[in-house]
Parts: sequence; structure tokens; C-alpha cells
Amino acid sequence: ADVAYNHLGPSDLDLWQFDGWSENGKGGIYFYNDRRSQTPWGDTRPDYGRAEVVDFLRDNVRMWLEEFRLDGLRWDATAYIRNIYGGNASADNVADGWRLLQTLTGDAAARQPWKLHIAEDLQDVDAITRPSEYGGAGFDSQWDPGFVHPVRGVLAAAMDGARSMESLRTAVSRGAGSPWRRVVYTESHDEVANGKTRLPAEIAPQQPGNWFARKRSTLGAALVFTAPGIPMIFQGQEFLEDQWFHDQHPIDWTKQQTYAGIRTLYRDLIRLRRNWYNTTQGLRGAHVNVHHLNDDDNVLAFHRWDGGGPRDDVVVVANVGNRSYDSYRIGMPRPGLWRVRLNTDFSGYSVDFGGQPTYNTCTDDWPLDGMPCSASIGIAPYSATIFSQDD
Repeated sequence: ADVAYNHLGPSDLDLWQFDGWSENGKGGIYFYNDRRSQTPWGDTRPDYGRAEVVDFLRDNVRMWLEEFRLDGLRWDATAYIRNIYGGNASADNVADGWRLLQTLTGDAAARQPWKLHIAEDLQDVDAITRPSEYGGAGFDSQWDPGFVHPVRGVLAAAMDGARSMESLRTAVSRGAGSPWRRVVYTESHDEVANGKTRLPAEIAPQQPGNWFARKRSTLGAALVFTAPGIPMIFQGQEFLEDQWFHDQHPIDWTKQQTYAGIRTLYRDLIRLRRNWYNTTQGLRGAHVNVHHLNDDDNVLAFHRWDGGGPRDDVVVVANVGNRSYDSYRIGMPRPGLWRVRLNTDFSGYSVDFGGQPTYNTCTDDWPLDGMPCSASIGIAPYSATIFSQDD
């Protein structure tokens, strides 16, 4: 569930000037009546220092988690709970708001520690996911702007020469060591609402279902499901919805048949991410090493692992250029046979995919990319290929 505690109303707001008292024409007893009242949604920030407000919001959290039995909560715009303008300037901090976050996440964790709390803070503040006993806000995870913006920028760039593999490396590797503390995605209601474009439409505004839009948006999906972090997709993304999100306009469900292959690709990515076949445990691990970066040819490769070894080590190769390779050499973390677990260029995902063969490959003793051995692989344009070993 999505909960918004950063403001109340502004429409149908029965608590506004509840008992007739207010100052400065503001909300009265349950709201701030000074500059702390300001939000992008009107002067409706609750007074987080008032015990009745804290009790009301805490009870609301308990209701959703305990009475409705939700698995967790996604907290809307937490930056506007802890700061007047949703930034990090200390002069504009709302100290009551920070204490509120600590109080509510702490209460929920004490009662149901297995429930997940995700902050949409978007200010890249590590303290959001720091435990409250160490001064943090106590969230389990938060949306990562350091993934979505650079990844979309790389995929949406009109020319291959404008794609930065260095920014892509940073976006992928940010989750090393603590991947569950960030949520990674290429679309959310922030990116695709109020006239903003879906990724396929940003790639190809005039033809959001064309080859380029399908190839590069699905490459983005592969990065979402293989980079360290909690993967998130937006409604309709799995069948290439290209219209921006509107409360009154449903997604186009006919696209589920039109792009049935794309939907299958998302299913296959989800299964690998979950280690469905017991061959990709590394995608559930905490470790990542972006060991190959070719900024001239727009190729990136990274190693994911949990404990390491067969059926654990995973190598992901992303080709972000419109060029195929019959034999491209990258470093591998272990010798032996590496099997293709998924290739986003598979013709079963779209009839005009599959122009470039990819294949299982054996390593040789040529060290490369800081790895003890290397292998030659086939790579399709604008595609990701995922490798792991059986033994």
C-alpha cells in the first residue's frame, strides 16, 4: 500500500481548523501554523510534534499492517515529512518529522518485524535506511534515484555515442553489500504520470512499439532484474504500455496479447531473479563487480554472486550499442562451461529479435578484466545475456 503522511487533504479535509482556532490563516490545531505548513500540496503538513497526530498516524500504520494484513508499506515523499522543501538543507529540517518516521517505523518493526517499509525519499540519504537506534529513520529500503535516472538516460539517448558506460557502472554497482536497502526501476508513477513519458515512448516518441523501443526498454528490464537491489516494475511495463499513467485512463490490456513475447521475457527475468531453476543464486546475493567496461563500444559486464560457485556465480553482459558481435571476449570468474540462461534477443520474445546467435561458452586460461580466465561470447545489439554454470 502507498501511504501519504507528508500532507493531509487538501480537499475533503474535515480536520482543517477543526475547533475553529488557527493562526496565519492555516490549518489549526492538528497542523503547523507557521512556515513548516508549506508543502507542494498546500499548507497542509500535519503537526508531527503533537501527540494526537502521532497517535493517529501510528494507528493508521497498524490498521493497514495488522487489520488489512498488508505485507508492508511504501511511504510517499518522506523527504517532505523531514524537510519543509523536500531537500537536505538543515535550516529547513522538520525535527518533529524525523522523530515521527523513527517512531512509526520503530513501532511497526517491534510489532511485525517481517513487514517491509520502503521510503520514496529520492534524496540519496543513507540515514533513511539506518536503524533508528543509530539515528536513522528506520526504513528497510528506499527508491534509488541513482539507478533510474542514469539508466533511463543511457537507454533513451538518441545516439550510441551519447551513452555513458561509466554512469551505467555506477548505477549498477551502487547496491553492492546492501542491495535490499534500495529499490531499482526504470518506470514509476513519478516518471510516467502527468504527461511524462514511458520509457518506450522516450526512446521512440513517434513509434513506441518499434524495434529500438522494444530492444532498449527490455535491456533496461534486464538491468533492473540483475542489478543488486529490490526490482520494481510499473503497471503495464511488462507488455510495453507506452501511454503515461492517468488515474482515469486504464492501461491498454490488448497489449498483453500484442506484446505477449515481451511479457514472457519479464516472466523469465523474474524467474532468474528468484533463482527459480537453482542456477542463478547470485542474483539474490549481496555482491557485484562491474569487471568489464567498454565505453567505445558500449558494452558492460558484471559479476553477481552470493556464496560463489556453480549455480551461484552469474555474469551479465549488456550491449548498449546497435552492433552485434560474433566473438567478444570478457573475463570470467571461474573456468569451465558457462551456459546462457537468458538472452533478451531471443526470437521467442519478438519475431524481429534473434538476428545474432548467442551460445554457451567454455573459458580458456587467458586472464582478463581482473578475472582468472576469459571466454568468447556472441552478443546481439541492444541486448543483455545472462550466464551461469551447472558445475
